[in-house]
Amino acid sequence: MPSSTATYRRPASRDLRSLRRLFGFLRPYTGRLLLAATALILAAGAVLAFGLVVREVVDHGFGSGDGAALDASLQLFLLVVGLMSIAVGARVYLVNWLGERVIADLREAVFAQVLTLDAGFFETTRTGEVISRLTTDTTLLQTVVGSTLPIAVRNLLLLTGGLIMLAATSVKLTLLVLLGVPLILLPIWLLGQRVRRLSRNSQDRVADLAANVDEVLYGIRTVQAFVHEPVDRRAYRGHVEAAFAAAACRARTSATLGAVVMLLTFGAIGLVLWLGGHDVLTGNMSGGELSAFVFFAVLVAGSVAALSEVAGELMRAAGAAERLMELLSTTPAIATPANPQALPEPAIGHVSFEDCTFSYPSRPQDPVLRSFDLEIAPGETVALVGASGAGKSTVMQLLLRFYDPQQGRILLDGVDLRTAAPSEVRRRIALVPQEPVIFGASARENICYGLSGVDDAEIRRVAEAAHALEFLDNLPDGLDTFLGERGVRLSGGQRQRIAIARALLRDPAVLLLDEATSALDAESEKAVQLALDELMHERTTLVIAHRLATVRKADRIAVIQNGLVVATGQHDKLAARDGLYARLAALQFRDPPPSTARLHHRP
Repeated sequence: MPSSTATYRRPASRDLRSLRRLFGFLRPYTGRLLLAATALILAAGAVLAFGLVVREVVDHGFGSGDGAALDASLQLFLLVVGLMSIAVGARVYLVNWLGERVIADLREAVFAQVLTLDAGFFETTRTGEVISRLTTDTTLLQTVVGSTLPIAVRNLLLLTGGLIMLAATSVKLTLLVLLGVPLILLPIWLLGQRVRRLSRNSQDRVADLAANVDEVLYGIRTVQAFVHEPVDRRAYRGHVEAAFAAAACRARTSATLGAVVMLLTFGAIGLVLWLGGHDVLTGNMSGGELSAFVFFAVLVAGSVAALSEVAGELMRAAGAAERLMELLSTTPAIATPANPQALPEPAIGHVSFEDCTFSYPSRPQDPVLRSFDLEIAPGETVALVGASGAGKSTVMQLLLRFYDPQQGRILLDGVDLRTAAPSEVRRRIALVPQEPVIFGASARENICYGLSGVDDAEIRRVAEAAHALEFLDNLPDGLDTFLGERGVRLSGGQRQRIAIARALLRDPAVLLLDEATSALDAESEKAVQLALDELMHERTTLVIAHRLATVRKADRIAVIQNGLVVATGQHDKLAARDGLYARLAALQFRDPPPSTARLHHRP
């Protein structure tokens, strides 16, 4: 099975086409977009009108020597200023609103897409990089959509209008200006492509930085326990310097681009002034016409210079958009079929693995399960036993449909998991993992996780059944106490009991217990085991455990070795055989295998 990150890691494009998909997010706000465009056009038109006002003031205001004409010219000037002020104010508000709204929608869309991606994607993609794309890249795009892109459009309008007005004023001088345009556009294009590539590289280095921080802070207790801070500081410094070097290289290229364009642009204006001045002296142009031409030439030059600067920002935005659109374009390997098959009602809890072979996406050549067969009858408790890496946890992950086997099929109540909606499959299953996940919320929210409309009495009932109420009631705010990030305010055993209460509340058809009592002391384990016995009653249960009490009570034990079920049966019968389970029992349960017992009692 190909990695789900194949599209995610595709080579970067060399143009701005990745920005086009942003227009899809603008479509719901067409009305505001049209208002913003109107304000943008009016503001640009008002600026262009200044050239005509300048000509009017010079030729008919100053040149006529008539005070009334001068007053009329200045009144026209103030009218244009007022129109431009209103248009600019409207443009700034509307484009900023659109920028914030589009990026808010984009963030929601990307996050929603991330939630649909399969476990294989996160197996090969660092969480910090995804976070960087959701934060740094979207912030950059917000600036571009709300500021840089409107500036680019405004300057394109001014450039186009300015060239038209130049041609209307003097065709000869306009042709001279146009001859210099290729000299200006060529470095913009060449250096702009390099800026875009460097921007992508700079953003990737920032993502590396975020990934490093996420990893270190997640394991901060381990970092401090092993006095690893100096190593992490050096590693972080290396990531910071790499990000700085990439950003500095991009800044140098952007600066070079701006300097070259500025030199060429205003050098061309100087030439125009020299030739136009001679035309005024010979009477071929009026002073007002030359003033207007210079105004429009400066306007065109300023627009070209501004475009050269925003080109770099647009290239950076293209890199950011590309990274976000890659996430939006990633197709999850685990998806709901077009016409999902409904699971039977009421739930039965019949589970069947048929000839399943599976390899993780990051290790496609290393099968974890090989022709794996296992059937669990409704209400049956089956314990999975085997050495570490035998594939026990993988069985649970496949049943939750975090992955699909490359060969064979898995049935739940007679329905192939591939044909059912993953959400419906998971609603019938509850998981109590070895390392329970506690979210940065209240105890109540953690117990009700995934459910809504649960009353307080039901929450207290499951908390009491999980022997969690005894410590929850002693917390400052009881069930409403904030448990800290990742449940840092609770002990390992307390976190485990919260997870058990969560599973109890779900009332699943199939229960998955992955070392569910491993974090508990002997007293707590005994209490929680009673709660688990109640939870497991008449419920299909798949158990991974080394605890003697859980395994002995299982209806059946499946011994897994090298991805295969090599033996099934009850504890006493399996322990009596000379096989893998007998050896594991000797180590884990302190029961000597038959071969060892015979040696010890040999006469």
